Amino acid sequence: MRILRIPNRSVFALLFLFSLSSSFLYFIYVAPGLVNTYLFMVQAQGIMIRESVKTMGSQMYEQVVRGTYVKMNNSLNDYPEDLNHSEAYLQTATFLPEDFTYRANLACPERLPSMKGPVDVNMTEISLDEIEELFSKDPYMQIGGHWKPRDCIPRWKVAILIPFRNRHEHLPILLRHLIPLLQHQRLEFAFYIIEQAGYHPFNRAMLFNVGFMEALKDMDWDCVIFHDVDHIPENDRNYYGCGEMPRHFAAKLDKYMYLLPYNEFFGGVSGLTVEQFKRINGFPNAFWGWGGEDDDLWNRVQFAKLTVTRPEGDLGKYKSVPHHHRGEVQFLGRYALLRHSKERQLLDGLQNLKYFPNITVEVLYKNITVNLTPELAPVSDY
Repeated sequence: MRILRIPNRSVFALLFLFSLSSSFLYFIYVAPGLVNTYLFMVQAQGIMIRESVKTMGSQMYEQVVRGTYVKMNNSLNDYPEDLNHSEAYLQTATFLPEDFTYRANLACPERLPSMKGPVDVNMTEISLDEIEELFSKDPYMQIGGHWKPRDCIPRWKVAILIPFRNRHEHLPILLRHLIPLLQHQRLEFAFYIIEQAGYHPFNRAMLFNVGFMEALKDMDWDCVIFHDVDHIPENDRNYYGCGEMPRHFAAKLDKYMYLLPYNEFFGGVSGLTVEQFKRINGFPNAFWGWGGEDDDLWNRVQFAKLTVTRPEGDLGKYKSVPHHHRGEVQFLGRYALLRHSKERQLLDGLQNLKYFPNITVEVLYKNITVNLTPELAPVSDY
């Protein structure tokens, strides 16, 4: 029996070709994201410079006005009051005082004394067991993470939907910050973790559609908030109620230097009323991989002639938990789909969605695990 011998030179050549092809594929998937990030950072630096110039110009103009006013009136005491009000003052002026008395038979106000403003964001890793032990001590916290206040009638019922895969260290960090925020705002809420199983690329939008359908089976929610697991709110006055939907909550993210990347940006944390989400046929299901689904949702909202709102000032600041898209690829076909958003809207979304969930109820959330495949949401030609 003869043993087949492969020359060492051929082995090295095969290893070299394999390494070269792997690097080429990695570059194809990763390079567009890196280029986009670099271009945005360059643009952001320009915006920051322009804003600094504007601020300096405004300050110089105000000093001129003040100086002129002093000369005319020989006193600063009568200076117009509104020119002394900073944006921070305007954001805090309308909140109720500390001695406000709640009434169990009346609706909870929207600007409560428990909403203090900026919060200390703690990115230190913590186990889910520790978080469950911490919040399960609350007698009003029900199994599955359902909570509502008892000292007033919650003004809004809010379902928080979180798409999930391989982010077990991030979820406890989010819950550590988000549960107190929602409690301070006296909202009725529950968490739904929609976890993707299987080997297909991550489909964030389809997970949201699944979570929406499952949440409606539990109760009559007023609105749903689509919340990435790595987005941590920095201000508990960023109100998660349903009165100004559709709403883009994460308007200022630290990884974008607290600037809006572009006006149509609708990613990170957004919300719609149940009626609005049904009206636009939900998220698209055809975006396999990261990128593009939020832009498509923005298009759907615009086609429905709805107006997106955003938090004022610095209320919409968020920190992003550092991470990499672990094994998740960028969706290269998103631009072709976005060009046909309007034609696809009635064909691809809640209407053509099929799924087979595995549901477990945890201490602080309901877990909905689904194995997603393109066959579960077929789209006919348009």
